[in-house]
Amino acid sequence: MAFRLPAQLATVPSNGHSHQLAAVPAASSSLSWRRNLVPHLPLFSPSPPSSAVSCNAASAAAANLAPGTPVRPTSVLVVGATGTLGRQVVRRALDEGYEVRCLVRPRPAPADFLRDWGATVVNADLSRPETIPATLVGIHTVIDCATGRPEEPIKTVDWEGKVALIQCAKAMGVQKYVFYSIHNCDKHPEVPLMEIKYCTEKFLKDSGLPHITIRLCGFMQGLIGQYAVPILEEKSVWGTDAPTRIAYMDTQDIARLTFIALRNDQIIGKLLTFAGPRAWTTQEVIALCERLAGQDANVTTVPVSVLRFTRQLTRFFEWTNDVADRLAFSEVLSSDTVFSVPMAETYSLLGVDQKEIGSLEKYLQDYFTNILKKLKDLKAQSKQTDIYF
Repeated sequence: MAFRLPAQLATVPSNGHSHQLAAVPAASSSLSWRRNLVPHLPLFSPSPPSSAVSCNAASAAAANLAPGTPVRPTSVLVVGATGTLGRQVVRRALDEGYEVRCLVRPRPAPADFLRDWGATVVNADLSRPETIPATLVGIHTVIDCATGRPEEPIKTVDWEGKVALIQCAKAMGVQKYVFYSIHNCDKHPEVPLMEIKYCTEKFLKDSGLPHITIRLCGFMQGLIGQYAVPILEEKSVWGTDAPTRIAYMDTQDIARLTFIALRNDQIIGKLLTFAGPRAWTTQEVIALCERLAGQDANVTTVPVSVLRFTRQLTRFFEWTNDVADRLAFSEVLSSDTVFSVPMAETYSLLGVDQKEIGSLEKYLQDYFTNILKKLKDLKAQSKQTDIYF
């Protein structure tokens, strides 16, 4: 699995900094994506441009060059900076004094809010590996929050793009790499997204990059659009009849714990799992939202058997394979599974008091209190501006 760097990017100075490229190890044969029809072969093997040289060749050419100016430990590249987790990582990094660069795909609506916060924004796309190297110049730490869009094939960004990013980071001398994965991904090889996450964990470990892998259970922020808003708007809330329990965590807490882990050299190379204080079923989350909103939810329950049937049906058509892959993940989330782990050891390792971690009750209570107050104020303003004839 040899990703190739353009020759002109073999060593690139930036603001007085330069990297001395290191050799990139070949991917382990055990890291083949299991759905590949040819066993023991890595899935990602892009065709390089004719003017390109391999990372190994580039590092050999750079071996005779004097080492560049050391990169500042505060220089961080956040990949997937506009996402639910990524934007909280950016905010936390800036608050703690890091120099933050955000890798963002070219998009019609520019990510101006990141610049407003004080971050630097660079355009690149993990699905186009040739755009990656320039974003890593002068970078000490990469924090990878990226994931593919719903309309994309899962493997394009989450496997091929991540392999290219890791190889580039290794070649350009990045000192630390943080990868966010999914809890229990090693237990569900039948689910493409979870299998890719697990294979990426192994690829990162075998790359030799100093890294931290953090498995996550679920984001509290995702519950706002899924349950809170539909209940307030009296729209249907979708759920399943499965007893799945998920220990949701606030992405602000995830970001804070991430930087605590980064400052602790004893954690480099470890696998951590972050989970919230309590695991919740879908029915419990809906009941909590109903109580805080002061109104009943219009719940539409989808039996797990329907998800399974739909997944099997979409497998018959090539153009619906990606839908089937995502339904496979939904099926796991709708099974009799607990997405949670005891956190006492992790808190002890990080030196964090469990009481500092926000609960789902407090998070949703704050949301509903704020939104209901705003709705009340808007209603009052509307009455004040009424004109009677």
